[in-house]
Formats: sequence, structure tokens, C-alpha cells
Amino acid sequence: MTAIDNAERMARMRERLQEAFAPDLLEVIDDSHKHVGHAGARDGRGHFSVEIRSDAFTGLTSLARHRAVYAALGDMMTTDIHALSIHASAASDAGAPAR
Repeated sequence: MTAIDNAERMARMRERLQEAFAPDLLEVIDDSHKHVGHAGARDGRGHFSVEIRSDAFTGLTSLARHRAVYAALGDMMTTDIHALSIHASAASDAGAPAR
């Protein structure tokens, strides 16, 4: 897996999340370098963190928010992403950490 592969993956992740949630905050971070040699990283899939804030998450539990993110990423969860840390919040969560 190269930095270019992960840059492309991150661009696709951003595109899918932007389309699904129209977030006012979206950060996708490549954490793969922290997992070099990890058994799960050997298949070439990456480790990423996502911070996302969207009105689409209003009224949803943390679990429902995570499931929505997984659904938006679709097949990438099995083809491109080995591990994903998600911090999802709604704009109405003002003052609350995005976790």
C-alpha cells in the first residue's frame, strides 16, 4: 500500500461522506503509519480516522451514526478500509465532543 493509494482512498471516502451527509465538518486522516506490521494491515487495506459533523446525525445515537457512516462508505469497508475510528456529531450537539 502506498501513500498514493491511501490518498485516493481518502478522496473517495470524503466524496462518499460528503454526498451522504453534506457535513459542515469533515476530516479524514490516514493512520496507517501507526499500524505498520500489524496483521490486519498486511492485506493492503488502510487504517483511518474520520471526524464528521452533520445535521443528518441529529437525534441519532452514537451507534446509529457509526452505522450510517459504514453504510455511506459501503464496499470500501471490505475493500479499502481495515480499521476506522469515527467521531460523528450533529451541529445540535454544540459543546459536546464529537464522539
